[in-house]
Amino acid sequence: MPSFDALDEVFEGTRAGYSYSRNGNPTVQAFESAVAALEGASVAVAFSSGMAAIHAALLAASVQPGDTILATRDCYGLTRTLLSTYFARIGVRTELVDMTNLDAVERGLTRRPRVLYLETLSNPLLIVLDIAKLVALAARRGTTVVVDNTFASPYLLRPLEHGVQLVVHSATKYIGGHGDVTGGTVAVSDAELGRLLHEQTNLLGANLAPNEAWLCHRGLKTLPLRMARQCANALDVARWLETHAAVARVYYPGLSSHCQHDLAGRLLGGRYGAMIAFDLREGTRDAVRRLMDRFRLVTPAPTLGDLRTLVLYPAQASHRGLTPEERRAVGIGDGLVRLSVGIEDPVDLIADLERALQRAG
Repeated sequence: MPSFDALDEVFEGTRAGYSYSRNGNPTVQAFESAVAALEGASVAVAFSSGMAAIHAALLAASVQPGDTILATRDCYGLTRTLLSTYFARIGVRTELVDMTNLDAVERGLTRRPRVLYLETLSNPLLIVLDIAKLVALAARRGTTVVVDNTFASPYLLRPLEHGVQLVVHSATKYIGGHGDVTGGTVAVSDAELGRLLHEQTNLLGANLAPNEAWLCHRGLKTLPLRMARQCANALDVARWLETHAAVARVYYPGLSSHCQHDLAGRLLGGRYGAMIAFDLREGTRDAVRRLMDRFRLVTPAPTLGDLRTLVLYPAQASHRGLTPEERRAVGIGDGLVRLSVGIEDPVDLIADLERALQRAG
């Protein structure tokens, strides 16, 4: 700083500049500005992980003891655990609802929850939600809508355009895109929500570090190239899986057999994402183990959105915190497998799947 007074003005916020990296950093700010532009937001704030971003979004929505959160019953396992443990301990009630049932959502909204919590595409069953209709229902009750848009990315959908107040991403996934960084973002149109989110990075210390911000910003430069290839590959792989004798069911909204295929086409602009789930016909943990141990190209990893195709067993990883009964209640069986399709040649991917499925049986 050029002077004592200049430093004081930066601390006070009356002069542009950076006083401490937790409060603000030029590399992080550049990444935040890029995310805001992609989401059509006035403000985007970066966090150290996707879970930190989810927590921050709920706090920015002014969730307090005594409030209710109406959440999609198919939400990511750790999100569900966050709601049922941390938020429950401070007196916040969570009600899990099938968000494809608009009548059930409307009944839940009569109890005036503070937040309606959604996922664009559910993890891991790729259930598609009619964001516009859900936002309209929430608006009648003054309920804030938070959407986790990680599976879609801003390449497929910009929820703020549908009236959503807070959009969350695990930047670890498609935004970073290379499997080498952990981060999260929250994008908003309301300046006051943006101020509250920035305040949290300072007070709670969940800010994204500059090197991680640089890696995420680098990833954004290839987002449309990666997503276009990954979506095309996923459709090829899903169509092939649907014909395989060892596969009982494929969950992918790009398939005409998917019950929400038309909705997904309208919502996502004719592209359907790069995530696939499928049930093995044998339907056992041992069958999944044999499958995963046989892959040569596909990589077992508890994440998604990488350049490489990744495979995950939800019962072991993303939804490990749920009881078997809770998993079955939301359709996650013992033979369910999740694929995050990468940018490889689809012929090679299908060959690897064919080899692994034959030997898994």
